[in-house]
Amino acid sequence: MNTILQWLLLAVAVGIGWALGRWRLRRQASPAPIDDEDRLRERLQFLFTNYSDEAIESFLDSLEVNRETVNLHLSIGAHFRDRGEVERATLIHQNLLARPELPGRYSSQVTYELALDYLAAGLLDRAEALLHELLGTRSYGARAAEQLVLIYQRERDWEKAVEVARTLVGISDTREIRKQLAHLLCEQASDQGAVSRVPDPRELLEQALAHDSGCVRASLLLADLARERGNWREAQQLLFKVFDQNPAFGPEAVRRLVSLAREFGVERKLRRRLHRIYRDHPSTTLLLCLAEEEERFNSRDHALYLLHGELQQRPSLRALMHLLEMEEGQEPRKGTTPNLVRQVGQRLLENRPAYQCIRCGFGGQQLHWLCPSCKNWETVEPYQGVEGE
Repeated sequence: MNTILQWLLLAVAVGIGWALGRWRLRRQASPAPIDDEDRLRERLQFLFTNYSDEAIESFLDSLEVNRETVNLHLSIGAHFRDRGEVERATLIHQNLLARPELPGRYSSQVTYELALDYLAAGLLDRAEALLHELLGTRSYGARAAEQLVLIYQRERDWEKAVEVARTLVGISDTREIRKQLAHLLCEQASDQGAVSRVPDPRELLEQALAHDSGCVRASLLLADLARERGNWREAQQLLFKVFDQNPAFGPEAVRRLVSLAREFGVERKLRRRLHRIYRDHPSTTLLLCLAEEEERFNSRDHALYLLHGELQQRPSLRALMHLLEMEEGQEPRKGTTPNLVRQVGQRLLENRPAYQCIRCGFGGQQLHWLCPSCKNWETVEPYQGVEGE
């Protein structure tokens, strides 16, 4: 490319920058049309795809730093970072911060972008220092706290993560942030390698529940601590609480409940309670526990009867396999198990596609010569594998 053409392209780039600056000024003066952000992205994309990196850098060097052009500098820096060219992004943001003409209201934004550069480069110490500077700012305090929590999570420094997360709750008290803080407290309580065990793990877990009453993890850990102290009643109540917090985690509580009841000799009382829970929150794990208890306290026939009845209502491959293991070596009940095998097999087959595209994974019950998803010909084939061909 000759010198004249390079200067011509640079002049066009400067023109684009001037136009973007004017657009920013008009945007601050009046509400922007809904598609202005898309137009900005299109113009920047034009700049990135039609000019060399050298031309863009020359353009940035010649571009003034003021309130009309700062966003253009930041956009180009973010572009380099997204492309993996972190050093270029870092230089752009460092240069902005060093400019005395940088408007003060942009200082926090540029500092935050530079911190993201350091994070992308793996320079966690530098990123941490900049993010701490931003914690007290109104515009970037929450974002800085979020990034700091992620840094401390990576480093498994739960004490610092909790400290910053508490700050984040004070800035933006949302359900997701409280949930995050509760889990960080659980991590801190479970950290066996912590130098200091103050505050007490039990206190940390109770704080977790105070921030998020639905924190199943905190209830399970508190139950484990109560069991270690020999307080089986407290442990049992905490485990029953899990079914109210989130029944999906019921199997985690069931395993602990059965083990706890056997350790302290209260299995018979537990059986009645588990039967009631099963009616409201059925699960395969709970069913297998009930079957095992039936066999222990009544007979194998009682356990088999329970499994047969429940499998007809709630087909489960795990439960079916357990039933087959129990019936192994016994005279099978006439026609019963084969019928259950067919029922469970049919349910499994209903939930898988008969055909699947080998290119994009599209699945369906009908053969399509042209894949409806990726539009490739003859890529939809009969489903392969254990459940297919």
